Amino acid sequence: MTEVPQQLPGGLGNQGQVVRIGDTVRRPSGPHSEAVNDLLEHLRRGGFDGVPTVLGKDPEGRDVYGWIDGDVPVPPFPTWALADEALISTARLIRRLHDALSDFEAPPDASWSNERADPRGGPLICHTDICPENVVFRGQRAVAILDFDFASPGRPVWDLAMAARLWVVLRPGSDGDPPDATALGRRLGGLVAGYGLARADHEEFVDAIIEAQRVGNAFVRGRVEAGEPGFVAMWDERGGAEWFDGVTAWMEGQRDLWLGALRG
Repeated sequence: MTEVPQQLPGGLGNQGQVVRIGDTVRRPSGPHSEAVNDLLEHLRRGGFDGVPTVLGKDPEGRDVYGWIDGDVPVPPFPTWALADEALISTARLIRRLHDALSDFEAPPDASWSNERADPRGGPLICHTDICPENVVFRGQRAVAILDFDFASPGRPVWDLAMAARLWVVLRPGSDGDPPDATALGRRLGGLVAGYGLARADHEEFVDAIIEAQRVGNAFVRGRVEAGEPGFVAMWDERGGAEWFDGVTAWMEGQRDLWLGALRG
C-alpha cells in the first residue's frame, strides 16, 4: 500500500513542497543540493547524528532524507520553545555542529548559497538559518538541525548571530510595548554561554548580529521582489521596508547595551 505524503509545516521558501513519506522526508532538489549532501554525509561519518541522513533521490528527482523523531516548534511557538532552556540547548547543539564541521573540506567547485552568506566569508560552512523551525527537540532538548539549503562559508559568530536574531527575538517592539532590555541581555548571555563563545569574540558577535540583520533584510526583500507568496505576506504584515530597516536602526542603538550585558 502506497503511503500518503504528509505535508510538513514551516519554511516560507518551500511551503507545501517538503513532505514526509514513511520514515523519509522528500525535499525539492536545488543547485546547492550536492554540496549540502556532501556536508551532511561528512557530519554523519564523523559521528554527528544531529542532522538528517542522506538517502539519495526519489523517482521524482527530490532529495530524500531520513526522518528524525522529535518536536519542531512552528508559529505560534509553544511556551517551552521560547524558554531560556531551549535557547541554551540550541546554542550547545550549534557548538557541536561547528566542532563537527571544523575538519570539513568542501570541494573547490562546491556550489553554496549566497543569500544569507557572511559578507566576510570564513573557514566554516555555516548553516545561516538556525531558526526554531529548523531545530528538532526531544524532551525539550535540541537534538538535530534541519534544512541546510542556505549553508555557506563564514565565521562561527555569523551562525550564532543569525540564530540570535530569531531565538533571542531581537525586535524593537512598539512604542507602547518595548522589549525588556534586561531579558534580551539575559537571553543573549545564555546563547553565548551555551555555545561557549570566548569573551574576546563578544564584540565581533554583537557586530555580526547587526550585519546579519542587514543581510536578512536583503534576503527577504529579494524574495518579495521575486513574488514568493509567503515572503510577500510577511513583508506586508510587518510593515514593509520601514519595519525591516527600523529593526536594523534599533539594533545599532542597542549595540553597546548588548555588549555590556555580555561582559557583565
